[in-house]
Amino acid sequence: MITLAIILLIIIALLGVPLFSALAAGGLLASQALDLSPDLLIIEMNRLASSPNMIALPLFILSGVIMSSGGAPQRLVCFFRAAFGWLPGGLAIVSIGACAFFTMFSGASGVTILALGGLLYPILKDEGYKEKFSLGLLTTSGSLGLLFPPSLAILVFGIVAGVSIEKLFMAGIVPGILLMIMLALYSSFMGHKHAVARTEFKLSLLISSARGCAWDLLLPVAIIVGIFGGFVSIMEAAAVTASYVLFIETSVYHQINLRTQLFPLLIEASVLFGSLLIILLIALGLTNLLIDAQIPMKMLAFLEQHIDSKLQFLLLLNLFLLLVGAMMDIFSAIVVVVPLILPLAVRYGIDPVHLGIIFLANLEIGYSTPPVGINLFIASERFRQPVVKLFKATLPFLLLMFVWLMIITYIPELSLWWKN
Repeated sequence: MITLAIILLIIIALLGVPLFSALAAGGLLASQALDLSPDLLIIEMNRLASSPNMIALPLFILSGVIMSSGGAPQRLVCFFRAAFGWLPGGLAIVSIGACAFFTMFSGASGVTILALGGLLYPILKDEGYKEKFSLGLLTTSGSLGLLFPPSLAILVFGIVAGVSIEKLFMAGIVPGILLMIMLALYSSFMGHKHAVARTEFKLSLLISSARGCAWDLLLPVAIIVGIFGGFVSIMEAAAVTASYVLFIETSVYHQINLRTQLFPLLIEASVLFGSLLIILLIALGLTNLLIDAQIPMKMLAFLEQHIDSKLQFLLLLNLFLLLVGAMMDIFSAIVVVVPLILPLAVRYGIDPVHLGIIFLANLEIGYSTPPVGINLFIASERFRQPVVKLFKATLPFLLLMFVWLMIITYIPELSLWWKN
């Protein structure tokens, strides 16, 4: 009966029933099968809710909501265009930089596509970029900032895996920059191939645009220096970030009216955090039961019979995570899968921090991969294009990202450079 119930839960989850409902039911079934009290689920939920790092999540979410509602997207595009628009494929490079910068704080790839996609798509087409290239670029660029601090994905992984968030922030910088460079080089090649006109470099325009978004540009620098310099903790950095963003949008740029817009912004941030929190609480309660049932140890015993080396394990891990990324959203995948694969990875000598970067890189690719690649559906709605057409447009970019994934997987020094 329990097996049938689990199969039924999987089916209804695939049909669109809210994930937390399926996970909660799965947790109750697991507790019954293991003859454990369901109170264990509540205990695990309370442990997570009491985690100090949990405070950072709603504050960073609020920061992203405020930035997307203010004028940050327009200011960033103006600056990046003045700085890089003169290069071959300059406007495409502008799109990569602006999307990565914005996703760092919005924490949600879909928000980036909605906020910047509509702004950049007509500009790219007017400048002479092919429609297919423009659609593929903007669809995949929405997830580029997930490895840069203060990415919500990194925060959630650190909380779930019990890994230092500061170390994860450090580890994501080089791989994230490497991916941006690879995509920028491809964009330059395509810009040169199609003879896309470049904008003239003007120092005065660069200076004026830098002044226009100086307060925005200072934010990531301040966060990195504050956290890695030991001046603030993750929670303090989140509080300062939310206060800073609210201050500049209301008092410096005057894009947000506190009287009329603050309450709706707080509601939007609360809904986003609440939807994430309920999945986190229930999923971690369920995985705690799976650990009590020694499921990870059974998986390890099975793998040890068939996998002989770390290289083979990493290859299998990537294939598995690419499948997970194509089937689940990034936060659900983290809370469900990480507790199961973490002990396996440690057994094969993989650093948990390196595992975090591999994990998030796979899910970053999964954002644009069918059947549940959320970027494809959001871009389809934003650009009024069929999902199949968008997927075909992303293929060159996904190929580059696969190459990048292999590089950062088999060269762990790119993620662990800070240890030297």
